[in-house]
Amino acid sequence: MKRVVLFLVAFGTWMSSFAQRKVSELMLSYDIKVITNSKEPKLADAFDGSTTTVYIKGNLSRSEMSSALFSSTVIHDTKTGSAVALREVSGQKILIRMNQDNWNEKNKKYEGIVFKNTGETKIIAGYKCTKAIATMADGTTFTVFYTTDIVPENKEYEYMFKDLAGLPLEWELSQGKLTLQYTLSKISLNPIPASKFEIPKSGYRELTYEESKKATAN
Repeated sequence: MKRVVLFLVAFGTWMSSFAQRKVSELMLSYDIKVITNSKEPKLADAFDGSTTTVYIKGNLSRSEMSSALFSSTVIHDTKTGSAVALREVSGQKILIRMNQDNWNEKNKKYEGIVFKNTGETKIIAGYKCTKAIATMADGTTFTVFYTTDIVPENKEYEYMFKDLAGLPLEWELSQGKLTLQYTLSKISLNPIPASKFEIPKSGYRELTYEESKKATAN
């Protein structure tokens, strides 16, 4: 009887690992939808038709957000902890370099997020997803649907989801007076070219992280 129990436990573990596919390279594309009734339509217009595309290759990740009014790209290396942000607004192109401390400070509000499953599930892009409520350190909450069918080896490609038990396919997040809904529109497991993570050597005005904070505050 003991051998049967041990066999069933081992078989269950094997099946679980088989069902969950860990990948080192991945491309994810999300559509962004404004779902709040804002009294300031210009804010909503800034995100109207926006998309976010994420590329993951080993310890490297690249996140691109584009809209009609601006574009923003962040390239992050989990091995060194460094990152580079590329921003383009009204024809101005800015490059911001960040070290590990800068990166942690930038993402401080996402530190210590606790995810609690609700038991609700739904299918997104063909993947079964579980709904979770995320509670941030300041008490703010948001919802996320995630799948455990595919899990990137690089869990830190998106700081706020580094402790999530799977891959986020849909979530709602408040940014100022707007609530944005991110929904997966495309996923690819094809190899990502290394050129995606190259840092531009020209064409951008370079700022330090501290300089960028001062510019934002003004």
